[in-house]
Amino acid sequence: MNAALKRAAALMLAAVMFILPLGGCHGSRGRDQFVMPEDFDASRSYEITFWAKNDTNVTQVNIYNKAISDFEALYPNIKVNMRLYTDYGRIYNDVITNIATDTTPNVCITYPDHIATYMTGRNSVVMLDELFRDARYGLGGSELRFDGPAESEIVPKFLDECAIDGHYYALPYMRSTEACYINKTYVEKLGYTVPETLTWDFVWEVAEAATAKNPDGTFVLNGGNVMIPFIYKSTDNMMIQMLRQRGAGYSDEEGNIGIFNDVTDGFLRGIAAHTGSGAFSTFKISGYPANFLNAGQCVFAVDSTAGATWMGADAPLIDISEDKLIDFETVVKPIPQYDPENPCMISQGPSVCVFNKSDPQEVLASWLFAQYLLTNDVQIAYSETEGYVPVTSKAQSDPDYLAYLAAAGEDNDLHYPIKIQAAELLIDNMDNTFVTPVFNGSASLRDAAGSLIEEVTKSVRRKQTVDAEYLEKLYGDTTTLYHLDEAGRAGGVAPGEDMGPLPAASTALIVSIAAVWVVILLYLALTAVSKKRQYHR
Repeated sequence: MNAALKRAAALMLAAVMFILPLGGCHGSRGRDQFVMPEDFDASRSYEITFWAKNDTNVTQVNIYNKAISDFEALYPNIKVNMRLYTDYGRIYNDVITNIATDTTPNVCITYPDHIATYMTGRNSVVMLDELFRDARYGLGGSELRFDGPAESEIVPKFLDECAIDGHYYALPYMRSTEACYINKTYVEKLGYTVPETLTWDFVWEVAEAATAKNPDGTFVLNGGNVMIPFIYKSTDNMMIQMLRQRGAGYSDEEGNIGIFNDVTDGFLRGIAAHTGSGAFSTFKISGYPANFLNAGQCVFAVDSTAGATWMGADAPLIDISEDKLIDFETVVKPIPQYDPENPCMISQGPSVCVFNKSDPQEVLASWLFAQYLLTNDVQIAYSETEGYVPVTSKAQSDPDYLAYLAAAGEDNDLHYPIKIQAAELLIDNMDNTFVTPVFNGSASLRDAAGSLIEEVTKSVRRKQTVDAEYLEKLYGDTTTLYHLDEAGRAGGVAPGEDMGPLPAASTALIVSIAAVWVVILLYLALTAVSKKRQYHR
């Protein structure tokens, strides 16, 4: 074979080697599925990484550090390195990036919506079903060196939130819901009485009344220049809960999107009207609801029960100067309802997942630490820092936790009454909570739900008209921005995703393209040989 033909053959081989793998799968193969070792090898040393979220709350940091120290005392051969983040979005982005480079943490505090996207890197997240029920190292296992909860001692509703496609991929860590923190003093000053159950009609009516102004432009209610009667922190939760309360579409388990409907139209038109009157705004647009509430510039502030330590004139955590605080009576209620007889509110809060590694022993060591976060000492201590609720019945019924709840009002720090009332709000309404379907892209759909309210609110402030034409364009732009036209795959393809085998038609097309390239390369090779021969004649 002459040199030209050799070069042609090499090019053809390279083309075939490049194209053939594409017929089998189009994405990273990921890892092999985790297989439970026969025993935990305690003779080896392990170093695992733990990513957690913290809002600069030093008490929470100390609880994490103590949990790690106590765990390492029980397992001297396992070293835990903690990395703290200021929000879950940063954790999510870093995990997605690290899946592509195979440098994920071992244990991570995150949300099920995020885990669904992590799972697109095949076997990147450990399926926990087998680990849950292992007699030795599973939940409540005989070989554990600590008193962890059995599966039956994890609140079923909270555990169900960690199931994706019928399998468990996380443990619940803490749970909260949303609450409406009310300036009762202002409500009564306006001539109203806070009802047993808040309704949307009541909140909107009072909020509109609070927009009244004096001739000099100041507000009648507070005599000041600033008053935003109703501020919502998480507008994604606002939209999701309003739709759920009305039985309207959002999404199903397969990821089919149903958020663009007539009920959503009505919500957004109403929000536009209340924004236009000055009765409503959002955290992203105006600022933290607690700051306005504590300064007497807000009547209704909706935030997580986990944010209760910032709410009220006597709150232990306050972000405004003391000279701006006013004295008022704070009342904590569930979010407004459309049907007071059938209250409905979201259940939310961080969960813990374990990432797969090439060494099953390392995964088992990580699983032991993840379980340790559910022990009573950790659960009770962390829940006492904010309005969180422990995720186990074991911790909720612990005498220490019951004593903590009973001591509400003894001080404005550990036993701050608003914080404890917020936790009890969730405990009392556990059966009234719900969660949204989880699938690859459900995090993007959640963001899209909030963006609808944010965009409408911004548009009204810019003097734009929210009508049918506006909403049609908004829905189209939102669909494109958040990839909602890819049903069940909102948010696109995650780095490293294994998308499975190509369809037969696609495979045939690739083979055909390969064949064409072979013919072209062969033709070029033969042409080159022919020209060379002619040149030497």
